[in-house]
Amino acid sequence: MELLIDRLSKQFGAKIAVDRVSLTLGPGVTSLLGPNGAGKTTLMRLVCGILKPTAGSVTFDGADVGSEDYRAVLGYLPQDFGYYPDFTALDFLLYMAALKGLSKSQARRRSLELLDTVGLADVYKKKVKTYSGGMRQRLGIAQALLNDPKLLVLDEPTAGLDPKERVRFRKLIGSLGKDSVVLLSTHIVSDVEHVADRVLMMKAGQIVFDGPWDAHEDLEAFYLKQYGEEAEHE
Repeated sequence: MELLIDRLSKQFGAKIAVDRVSLTLGPGVTSLLGPNGAGKTTLMRLVCGILKPTAGSVTFDGADVGSEDYRAVLGYLPQDFGYYPDFTALDFLLYMAALKGLSKSQARRRSLELLDTVGLADVYKKKVKTYSGGMRQRLGIAQALLNDPKLLVLDEPTAGLDPKERVRFRKLIGSLGKDSVVLLSTHIVSDVEHVADRVLMMKAGQIVFDGPWDAHEDLEAFYLKQYGEEAEHE
């Protein structure tokens, strides 16, 4: 099980958002840290096949990012995932499951199972517009898990959550990393310390640090030293 990113670049006009990034990721949680504008979201979208690279390639166990085999193993939670406010949580998951090609029986079984996993089993008949931000994020990760992905990409999944919801989310993400390649983008250093097996730091489209989170006794201080005023003013 291996995600291979090879000399990946993305340019928008004169701006280079991702600059010749090469990485090999295996099972576990890899956290991608960096302030706004570092290139994290662009890299995530390239990994998910939403954007086409200017140069380079992305493969998972040999399958190219644009192939059906790649999409079959991918689960993605964008920073602002779209939902239908008048759908119930179950209706939303059934709809997403149909888009992912699950049969009706598979879709219902898997949806109910995931609603329980993310702690929404007691409110699955309520409309999504009545949910708190944390509840919607949990629904978002449930939809990302519908196809039992081996590659899970999460873009700022804990942004805006209260401390209790963040702890719940960390535990869930940590458990998912046991059997999948999880790439988690965040600028919240405390999340990394609790769930990451490996830390990547990104700046100006490049990876400037790659190692275990405990390589530095004070990750927060190291992060601030690396990014300076960029991190302090987020």
